[in-house]
Amino acid sequence: MTMNLLHIDASARPGRSDTDLHGSHTRRLSARFVERWRKARPDDRIDYLDVGQRPPAHVDGRWIHAAFTPPAAREPWMADVLAESDRLVDQLIAADVVVIGLPMYNFSVPAQFKAWIDNIVRVGRTFGFDRSRGAVPYWPLLAEAGKRVVLLGARGDHGYDAGGRIAHLNHTEGSVRSVLGYIGITDVFEAAVESDEFGGEQLAQSMRRAEQRVDELVDVLTATDTTLSAAAA
Repeated sequence: MTMNLLHIDASARPGRSDTDLHGSHTRRLSARFVERWRKARPDDRIDYLDVGQRPPAHVDGRWIHAAFTPPAAREPWMADVLAESDRLVDQLIAADVVVIGLPMYNFSVPAQFKAWIDNIVRVGRTFGFDRSRGAVPYWPLLAEAGKRVVLLGARGDHGYDAGGRIAHLNHTEGSVRSVLGYIGITDVFEAAVESDEFGGEQLAQSMRRAEQRVDELVDVLTATDTTLSAAAA
């Protein structure tokens, strides 16, 4: 059975660090993932979204007004305001696997990627809301969709992973996991390169480890579901 893969790049850098002097490490990792995926599953559909170079519009007051108006009560202008968000939500819903090149900017996600997050977290589309449910009126709408997300990061310093010396400063992957979990996506896998600001062999070793992890993730995610728990470790 064919699958749909959504490839998202969030880096402000337009090139890849393996082909461009000042290229992006996350674009390098996400491209490696997709290229390896194509070899394993050539019949799958792959959609590409470059929010780093072409970010979605940021949420504003008109967007909020439109999104929280019940569809049956929306005025014509509201459909126009939500059109981009609807396309992004449709794209996410259609995807079985989402691979995201996600650099750390100032300890968190790039603003361009946050704009994507704000557009896909939609009442009535990706989460439900009903005051009659009492103290917990929200629930995820994608919980039964079986989606998997791969976060491929890059960091200037080192020690951001769990248990690392500055793990407490990492608000990147954790924040994305929280948002995805809120809408029902909990199968999230990670790889990251560190030490970009140090360069040299320290960066090269980290890149080799990250690329190996990318290859392992592709192998696991294109194989049977029985191996997923090991990949998430």
